[in-house]
This record gives sequence, C-alpha cells and structure tokens, in this order.
Amino acid sequence: MGARVAVAGASGYAGGELLRLLAGHPDLELAAVTADSKAGQPIGLVHPQLAALPALAGRRFDATDPGLISGCDLAFLALPPGQSAPLASQLPEATKIVDLGADFRLADPAAWARYYGVPHAGRWVFGLPELPGARARIRAASRVAAPGCYATAAIIALAPLLAAGLAEPDDVVIVAASGTSGAGRAARPELLGSEVMGSVSAYQVAGAHRHTPEIEQALGEAIADAGRLGGAAGGAGGEAGGFGGAAVASGAAGRAGGGTPRVTISFTPLLAPMPRGILATCTARLAPGWRDVLDAPGAAGQDAASALLRDALSAAYAGEPFVCLLPAGSWPATAAVGGSNAAHLQAAADVHAGRGVVVAAIDNLGKGAAGQAIQNANIMLGLPETAGLSTYGVAP
Repeated sequence: MGARVAVAGASGYAGGELLRLLAGHPDLELAAVTADSKAGQPIGLVHPQLAALPALAGRRFDATDPGLISGCDLAFLALPPGQSAPLASQLPEATKIVDLGADFRLADPAAWARYYGVPHAGRWVFGLPELPGARARIRAASRVAAPGCYATAAIIALAPLLAAGLAEPDDVVIVAASGTSGAGRAARPELLGSEVMGSVSAYQVAGAHRHTPEIEQALGEAIADAGRLGGAAGGAGGEAGGFGGAAVASGAAGRAGGGTPRVTISFTPLLAPMPRGILATCTARLAPGWRDVLDAPGAAGQDAASALLRDALSAAYAGEPFVCLLPAGSWPATAAVGGSNAAHLQAAADVHAGRGVVVAAIDNLGKGAAGQAIQNANIMLGLPETAGLSTYGVAP
C-alpha cells in the first residue's frame, strides 16, 4: 500500500490525466475522487479512456467533501481559479496539497486582483522543480502551487538564458500555441470542432493572459536565485539545477544584488487545432556583454552565439530527467511529447535581430498540469521523482 491521495476536480481534462497517471503509479493509492459537477456519475462514463482501469472499476465521483479528503496523505486540487483556496483552508496541515490551479501562484496581490478579480489567498511554494533551489523548497513544503501550462514552457525555455546573463530581462517576447484542452472542458462556442478545425487564432493578447505575471515573477526569481546560489552545479541531483555556470558571475549574480530583477514580457497565446500540447517560441534581446560574439563575421557569429545559448540550456538541465535539449538543428514538436512529462528544447541566435530564440514543447496536460503535479508530489512524499511518469511521448 502506498501513500493515499485524493483528486478534487477530477472530472476535467487535467483531473482525468491525473487519474490515468495515478492508476499506474507504483507508490500512490487513489483514495478519493471528487467532482461536484459530476458527483454520483461513473468515472468511466465521464472519462471513457479510463473505463477499463481496475483501480477505477465501478467507482463514481464523490462530492468534494473536505472530510473525505482530509484523511489522505496528499491532495491534488484540479479546480478553477478561486475554488482551491476555500477547500485548502479546510484541510489539515498533515494533508499535503499540490494545487494545479492558480490560487496560490502569485505573490503580488495587485497582480492577482487584476487578472483574477477575486480575493488574494497568498502564495505557496512554486512547484517547478527544475528552477534553481526549487527542489529543496518543494521537499520541505506541505503546500505547493504547480505552474500553469504556458508558464511552464516559457519559464523552462528562458530561465537559463536570463540567469546566465545572456539575455536582457526587459525585452522578452513569447508566442505560444496550445491545444484546446488547455481551455478546459466547459462548453464554449469558440471551442467547437467546427470553429477550431483548420484554424489557428490568437486570444487574450496584449498582456491580457493570466500567465503573464506568473512568467514574469518566476523568471525574475530564477535570475535572483541563480545569483545567490553562485551557479552551483547539480542537475537533477542538486538544488541549483546547474543554472548559470561561469556566466552567472558576470550576469545574474550582479543583477541579483539589488533584489529580484524586473522581467517584462510580451505574451501572445494561440489556440491551435489539436487536443493537447504547447509549442512556445520565446525570444529575448541578447545582452550587450556578448556583442563580440554577435559581431563575428558571417556564419561564425551565428554559430558561436547559438552555441552559447545551447550551452546555457545544457548546463542548466544537465541530468534533469524530464528536460531534453535536442541535437543542434532539430526543433521541438508537440507530437513528440504527447502523453509524457517531458519538455523538449532547442535554441539558436538570431544575429540579424540581436535576439536569442528558444522553442519549447510540452504536453499541456502532462508537464503543464497533471504530470508536473505528480512530479511535485513525489518530491514532497520522498518518492523517486520520476515515479509514475514517462519521458517518452506517444506519436503519431
């Protein structure tokens, strides 16, 4: 028998993915499955892909009762914004919590009020294990806020460049396409098949998307943390994640002395005609300190600058079980990470524009939601971090 876990909000897409992954987890026992909107309905009817799983055979969704959840070792909250905080306040400290929602991600109450319009509940430990020092914080926490899906892709792509002082934090542009499952399961006209098929559309442009302050906050803290940690190596077994290396001394460490640097991003999300996946194209102006490399003639400058960016990613994620820097010239694709907890990366320098480009692909329901939540739970419970999770996508 493993640790007993609960899933609240299990009828949604992220909740269904949690159930699928937990059913195959060697060390976690699914004790409570709740969904107020589907209470009393068979789980296999709402999630047909799970109908044959022995762990769920004959089970129905329960109403979300804090008393039912409080007896568990850990609870996953896969609830809409504003619903996690009231439930979490009714659970004992002995019940560890991983929140897949947004309620506890932001430190700034003003930013929270602007984007969510409900009272700010405070901030929990930010659950992106690959960031500098994050594992130690997650391991010691009883409450963890998992990042959003777009935020995960963008932060993993950009944090090493900014931490190493290779790129300027005040000129970051992110254009990211997501599958329709990222919008949730609620029936909405713009998500109808006839509206989505054969079409790509932008939405919540000009800084309106809720992940904007989350990305800025996490990138600023990653720069500061990398500087404080002094670029200590570590990869998956350490706490700095290999961020920065020698570049930290000239870049992030100097900027971190005055506190958390301010990061400014322009973020444009796109809705793509696919059920799951995120492809994030992230660019940032390269720092003046690397101008000698950029000014090298012809392809030599391009190749040298691109190598610097790839080296920063390679150093940051050396030994990381779920982050894969692809071979030079190979670019990420959403199909390659579908069904997995993997993040695929590639980087190149645009010498003409003076910008670094990093492309990241994740499964928005995997590393962007349920997979990452389980990764956090594994750390919190002292289990192998990779337990129950796959680095291999399902394609085609």
